[in-house]
Amino acid sequence: MELTELSVKELGEGYRAKTFSVVDVAKAHLVRIEKENPTLNAYLEVFDDVVVEAERAEKILTEKGAGAHLLTGIPIAVKDNILIKGKKVSAASKMLENYVATYDATAIARLKNAGAFFLGRTNMDEFAMGSSTEHSAYSVTKNPHDITRVPGGSSGGSASAVAAHLAPIALGSETCGSIRQPVSLCGLVGLKPTYGEVSRSGLIAMGSSLDQIGPIARTVYDAKLVFDTIRGSDSLDGTTLPNQGEARVSNKRIGVPREFVKDAQPDVRENFEKTLDTLRGKGYEIVDIEFPSAPYGLAAYYIVMPAEVSTNLARLDGIRYGLSHEGKNLLDEYEQSRARGFGPETKRRVMLGAYVLSSGYYDAYYKRATALRSVIANDLAKAFENVSFIATPTTPGPAFKIGEKSDPVSMYLEDIFAAPANLTGIPAISVPMNTVVRDGVSLPVGVQFMSPKRTESSLFDIARDLIGETL
Repeated sequence: MELTELSVKELGEGYRAKTFSVVDVAKAHLVRIEKENPTLNAYLEVFDDVVVEAERAEKILTEKGAGAHLLTGIPIAVKDNILIKGKKVSAASKMLENYVATYDATAIARLKNAGAFFLGRTNMDEFAMGSSTEHSAYSVTKNPHDITRVPGGSSGGSASAVAAHLAPIALGSETCGSIRQPVSLCGLVGLKPTYGEVSRSGLIAMGSSLDQIGPIARTVYDAKLVFDTIRGSDSLDGTTLPNQGEARVSNKRIGVPREFVKDAQPDVRENFEKTLDTLRGKGYEIVDIEFPSAPYGLAAYYIVMPAEVSTNLARLDGIRYGLSHEGKNLLDEYEQSRARGFGPETKRRVMLGAYVLSSGYYDAYYKRATALRSVIANDLAKAFENVSFIATPTTPGPAFKIGEKSDPVSMYLEDIFAAPANLTGIPAISVPMNTVVRDGVSLPVGVQFMSPKRTESSLFDIARDLIGETL
């Protein structure tokens, strides 16, 4: 039995049957990480207390028996922008290279309470700014399906780790598709929760009105298990939603915005149509819908997001914490620290954000983008009056070559199908739908489903129906 091949559900069953121990599983993952990570660069750091934490989890399993949480003893990889007390967290930036977290993110605290433990911190685009994990200060992460290609981003390290069986499950974060896009390119399952469903406390902020933590997994069951564990109201985050029971959609009708979907590559569209046929065969009704504002979502996002980035990263000034470079005076110290600490993509977005928030351009750009955000939300609300789900390909194409999208705009276009869910706060899930061939290599692509706020349970249902997964 190859322990690193097992799902979270299978690991839990093995623990309870005493087929293997938590320490066995921890050591198996450490061996595989040691072998594969030098090539993939999925992990920036593997924690030195993994075996000790596995022993702690083993003790909990022994004491609680059948009463132990289903995540007890499960090793998890964590994106390098989520705080774990006493561990370094750098957001893959030189600016925070030696920063050590002083508290646990709420999502981490809830996983610890469940008895899970953490393998290490995974690579990402610096401060989550990118769609390929090429913008890390610590080199690019590679896609396990083809190491000449990107794993997607910004949660590319987490996706690469799970796809390569360097972890059974991982935490990622989304600002615009940063969970869904890499899981699509790596053949995994990933959820972007409703905004406010998971606490942002302890998540290094990129775009505060957009960010959400979510699971990256190989099965729908595993993703749901992690989501159900980390969700819920939090006094440390005033944007979290009040606790409630599971909400569900009212029918099995799927809306398809045909004009929007045309932006996908031909073979991806072909696979998408086959996926819709599969769902028809499972009792779902497919209807065409109008979503006129959808093509403008990406433009709105790339105004709103840099504005929030510019504000959030202003705290990294070389004075209070983070990289500090001595200058001739206070202003020079501020300029030198930020110039040396931030990478090119981060600087680009900070500058763009400062521009759109400036007095001369606020009305022309930022104000119009926030108005467009409301238009997109209204269009979605109108669509959901008739359908329960909206389906699109997750990404326009499969994983692209490392270095292929050197033009920033071409990189930004990878997020075109992701933007509406983040701008409006609705949940969305990506699941594998098939593969396409590039340069003789079969590469995974995903389909995404969006649904009304707080109906994640229904998203898990349709995902399971599609891939034939049983509980």
